[in-house]
Amino acid sequence: MADESLNFDTSLAGMKKADWLNAVEELCDEDGYFEQLGRRHYAVFIEKSATLLVSFETLQGIPALSSLAQPLGWEMMLEHNWSNLCIASNGDTWFRDDAVYEYFDRLIDDGFFDEFEQVVFYGAGPCAYAAAAFSVASPEARVLAVQPQATLDPRITEWDDRFTDMRRMDFTSRYGYAPDMLDGAEAAYVVYDPREQLDAMHAALFTRSNTHKLRIPHMGNAIQTDLLEMEQLAPLLLAIADGSLDELSFARMMRARRMHSPYLRNLLAALDSGGREKLALALARNVTARMHAPRFARRLEDSTKPEAKDD
Repeated sequence: MADESLNFDTSLAGMKKADWLNAVEELCDEDGYFEQLGRRHYAVFIEKSATLLVSFETLQGIPALSSLAQPLGWEMMLEHNWSNLCIASNGDTWFRDDAVYEYFDRLIDDGFFDEFEQVVFYGAGPCAYAAAAFSVASPEARVLAVQPQATLDPRITEWDDRFTDMRRMDFTSRYGYAPDMLDGAEAAYVVYDPREQLDAMHAALFTRSNTHKLRIPHMGNAIQTDLLEMEQLAPLLLAIADGSLDELSFARMMRARRMHSPYLRNLLAALDSGGREKLALALARNVTARMHAPRFARRLEDSTKPEAKDD
């Protein structure tokens, strides 16, 4: 018998994996379903409206990114009444699994995506690879890929030394090369920091006529976390769904960086490493005038010390 006290306001934080999976299965039982895909993947579907978010996430990332330890797609479901299909992996698998391929084959055969007016695929990092790769299952979908990898096939990306343990995995078979899988998408948006060299090199492989590069210099290598902390992921998804996202609207959203400490620290470090003393001090003065920022205050104090003036 279902636990009547369990609802979408219930925190799932701190649960063991088996208990968490059971709770998620119970929560989606009324308006959707829960299905295990092979040994390391799960499909969690909840239907609410004609707008569907297909989110790729990891069991490890979900509690780290959500205070309630719930899939990110559930925020769009609860706040904006979107339907959500969450494909979750146990660990970073890049979703390269026959069980996942067969699941998407079945969705295609059943005309699952045809039941929705708008479909948005989303993921970050390895999950962004999957969002792009599996978007081919829903022609005319829109895709948001944050710091995606194009492939880990060493014949193409041997320069990426971050995931060498994955090089034996097959990235050449079905749903393999993510940029090619975007050909049927209505539009795709690749978000990355051009100063992160390996991310930028992968982003270059996504160059397509329907793909828009959204660059965020000095944001670093954890952009999904930054977007969540700045409360800009949901607005970004909403703009993609209604077709209003462009470079200007994206730039306006990213003005939230002005109050985001990790970005400001990265920017200050870049100015200092580049010997841009006047700009670094101007930034420090601007930040300390707007917010409590001890590091920037110390930077100003250091600039007034005699040894600093002698330099």
